[in-house]
Amino acid sequence: MFNLKVSASVLAIAAVSATAAAARDEIRVVGSSTVFPYSQAVAEQFSNMIGAPSPIVESTGTGGGMQIFCGGIGEQHADMTGASRAMKSGEFELCQTNGVTDITEIYFGSDGLSIAMSRAADFDWDLTLTEIFLALAAQVPVDGAWADNPYTTWNQINPDLPEVSILAYGPPPTSGTRDAFVELAMHAGCEELDFVKDGGFDSDWVSANCSRMRTDGPFVEAGENDNLIVQRLQADANAMGIFGYSFLFENTDTLKAVQIGGVEPSVDTIASGDYPVSRPLFVYVKNAHRGVIPNLQEFVEEFVSEDAIGFGGYLSERGLVPLADARREQTRDDSINAVTFTME
Repeated sequence: MFNLKVSASVLAIAAVSATAAAARDEIRVVGSSTVFPYSQAVAEQFSNMIGAPSPIVESTGTGGGMQIFCGGIGEQHADMTGASRAMKSGEFELCQTNGVTDITEIYFGSDGLSIAMSRAADFDWDLTLTEIFLALAAQVPVDGAWADNPYTTWNQINPDLPEVSILAYGPPPTSGTRDAFVELAMHAGCEELDFVKDGGFDSDWVSANCSRMRTDGPFVEAGENDNLIVQRLQADANAMGIFGYSFLFENTDTLKAVQIGGVEPSVDTIASGDYPVSRPLFVYVKNAHRGVIPNLQEFVEEFVSEDAIGFGGYLSERGLVPLADARREQTRDDSINAVTFTME
């Protein structure tokens, strides 16, 4: 949880930091593969509007982006990083150690973690969180004991499911998507098991025993490029992919969603909370670079503009689920005025 406090004005930040960061021409944004298409869309819109060089946007994963972003102050270091989860305490400490002591956190919208398949699949999939856990976890209950996962086909988990091999492509451990999927899907599915409920196991036990994805074939780490997962699904009608809703939204011509508990991911079900696997999206800004890196302040303002993150904005056209009006206005004010945060 973060305690917010208002920093010095942007002009004061620029004056203080003028010697810390040289004025390279392009803004540099790193981070989450889920946030990447939103950052890229803002970069393209911004460049078209002002005629300046387009910001350089790199998909490094949430964890990788934090490492780059927190590396230090100066033109060799990134100005912003996207994240599909909040910054962790260890990442915050890394930033502080390297002199990145004034950061603005921008919570700009929400996203659902989608499980998708090729439209060529002839079965309408609807899975529970428990079935997802039993298919993809490294260890599950077997004959009353916690053991290595023996399941190889979906019908072994539920006879109503097809007799097809379990195969899911998903993000690596450095990805915020992986972190969110483990917490929101794997932990939740594990907690619903009779083995866990009847055994009286607490959240610490669940975290320690239900977080590992299997490594024997049915779950395949596909890297930080979600487009590669989309390509693999298009080539295999029985394979599933795990990625942010925006990638499903952009590929509905070839992909369809796997329902979870009878609910399909959509802007409405994610916003309402009916879809059980949803998460907030963030961008972090290095305030020492505002007023020093050309156009960074203006780029932040465009990122949180109503045209971008509002209902009907160009990011919602790419799958972003907008914040409620009051929360969106607060995000806009905090972002433009360089509000900083500290960790409890």
